[in-house]
Amino acid sequence: MTEAYIYDALRTPRGKGRRDGALHEVTSLRLSALTLNAIKDRNNLDGHAVEDVIWGNVTQVMEQGGCLARSAVLASDLDESIPGLAINRFCASGMEAVNLAANQVRGGAGEAYIAGGVEMMGRVAMGSDGAAIAVDPSLAMEKYFVPQGISADIIATEYGFSRDQADALAVESQRRAKLAWDEGRFARSVITVRDQNGLPILDRDEYMRPQTNMQSLGALNPSFQMMGEQMPGFDKVALLKYPHLERIEHIHHAGNSSGIVDGAAAVLIGNAEFGEKWGLKPRARIRATAKIGTDPTIMLTGPVPVTEKILAESGMEIGDIDLFEVNEAFAAVVLRFCQAFDVDFDRVNVNGGSIAMGHPLGATGAMIIGTVLDELERQDKQVGLATLCIASGMGAATVIERV
Repeated sequence: MTEAYIYDALRTPRGKGRRDGALHEVTSLRLSALTLNAIKDRNNLDGHAVEDVIWGNVTQVMEQGGCLARSAVLASDLDESIPGLAINRFCASGMEAVNLAANQVRGGAGEAYIAGGVEMMGRVAMGSDGAAIAVDPSLAMEKYFVPQGISADIIATEYGFSRDQADALAVESQRRAKLAWDEGRFARSVITVRDQNGLPILDRDEYMRPQTNMQSLGALNPSFQMMGEQMPGFDKVALLKYPHLERIEHIHHAGNSSGIVDGAAAVLIGNAEFGEKWGLKPRARIRATAKIGTDPTIMLTGPVPVTEKILAESGMEIGDIDLFEVNEAFAAVVLRFCQAFDVDFDRVNVNGGSIAMGHPLGATGAMIIGTVLDELERQDKQVGLATLCIASGMGAATVIERV
């Protein structure tokens, strides 16, 4: 099978996903087009150089509706002969775009793709597209649906994680993200978003709160306790599914959960012939990809079984992985991953994660692939694994290896 290589990976800074956020006036279409242009220009590609653009975005309504991927191509400097595919695997949409593109290349369906995603959470509110598992009682009741925050608290309860453990992870995420920015670790990958006049709008992740400490987090009330314990009483739903638990311990809040932000990311993927044609040197090969379905109530445990799956299918062991990116949707997700594989936290999210910098749903998967690649190069390591939990109970993973 043909090898699929990563030739480049870049992202925008993450802007606060609210009206006073720096990127709020930038549409999903424009941010996507800017990102596509950046990867085209940085690699000196002609507009027809790639086979397709595969673009993830989760809330596919209003300006993010229709086939945003095709709209982004038409709004960019890519040739109109390039089609576009918009996909939605919830939080893993950006990663799934990369994985789909890699597997297309590996199967011989074109020499190269641009893959990634976007989410403007301050402009298109999360959940505004509706979701059958949340709104259709015939499915919600049968599958014991609860909101994601309740699911995160179920993980904490089931696997014995305390509020202090979750808060300590959050503080460390903030510390690592600040250090990464201070040391210029994101300099290669983060592009500046500019306005129509070429003036900079944002060149640095805006959501970070490096002053965060255990005391400031300790003052926050649990975000999901009220919806769990009062009407509509999602804790009771969860306990019907997991009767061995006496109660749900609510440990998550805004400070140890991922931030709502705006952002986009793109990865350039191609075969060896593509690199030779355009004078590009591959940075890594995509060694393996995987996805899996999991329990839809606890919902967010997917990184564990999908990692087990990708390791088994690729003939690897956990010790073969040098660095990990485990999306910090909630602190308990990362704590559970480290617990399940007995992984040293020093090898996980070494530059901080979504708790510190935010989680632009459709883009995050592509972002963390780029992040682990940059860090492999910085540390002169070889193999990295990126993985995310996914709404409704799924997991996705990608293993990359430097070349």
